[in-house]
Amino acid sequence: MFGHGAPAVLSVIPDTFTFAWIVAILFATAWLLDSRGLAAGRTLAAATWALFGIFWLSTVPYFALEHQSYVESILALVGFPASVYAGYLLYDGRASLFTLTRAIALMLFIYLPFETIPAFTFAGVAVPEPRRILIEVVASQTGALIDLLGYAPEAVTSSEGYQAAYSWTLDDGHTVVIHIVLACTGLGSMAIFGGLVAAVEAPLARKLRALAVSLPLIYVLNILRTTFISVVAGNQYMHWYPDLVLTMFGATDPYRVSFLISDRIMSQLLAVVALIAITFLAVRELPELAVILEDVLYLLTGEEHDLTEALDLPREPTNR
Repeated sequence: MFGHGAPAVLSVIPDTFTFAWIVAILFATAWLLDSRGLAAGRTLAAATWALFGIFWLSTVPYFALEHQSYVESILALVGFPASVYAGYLLYDGRASLFTLTRAIALMLFIYLPFETIPAFTFAGVAVPEPRRILIEVVASQTGALIDLLGYAPEAVTSSEGYQAAYSWTLDDGHTVVIHIVLACTGLGSMAIFGGLVAAVEAPLARKLRALAVSLPLIYVLNILRTTFISVVAGNQYMHWYPDLVLTMFGATDPYRVSFLISDRIMSQLLAVVALIAITFLAVRELPELAVILEDVLYLLTGEEHDLTEALDLPREPTNR
């Protein structure tokens, strides 16, 4: 979001998004095979979980060195052993993990088109990339909120060539440009909830209620986040302990300090808290999600958890 924006994961290892598409297709194939009662489905799913772990491991250099995110680096590191362990448990007979397998496949199918579908022409009409549409909508709404707060940065073209950046001029004459990139749109979090809700077996009405609780809330909170970071970084409001912060993140530009504190520390930690809270709201509307959450907790802790009892969810959800 700061400076030239975050380079795509594709810049770290060749064909990363191709890798992700392969994982999505293999998970979906395993899902189909298992639904037909074929044992090959479980074997393929287990092997693909291990492949998924390798994918997360391959992203660690990007998150740590280029994206400069402790939170995402740690999550990527944890994702490797957790994915391999999930594959082992699934192969060993923990059939409930097939629901999480379906969810991961659906999350990837929701997210990847925005990363990989290029602009094209249809019936003589130029259609922009899905990512451009989403980024420019979020940037426009972020700019509108910035204006409402009484600030007036200059709207400029982003490093990707989109109308999705704001230039702030400081009192010392230095210019700070804040770019809105795909990671700033909340798409990743919305894909997670979309995949989780779509993966469970439940009446459509309750699935729609869970989405109605989660997706709009994620989107609104994300606009507040991008506005907060833009204003704080654009005005250098959090230029705190610059030497310490720059050392922590391996950075050298003192004008990045406010961005690193507001985004890489505050916003990312608060995002984790927000996602946990939104998950609680969604599972109240769709108790079937508890099965997936229990599997995730088992992968992380090695212990069984009864979220239905802990969260006082109905044992037999209604068909409404």
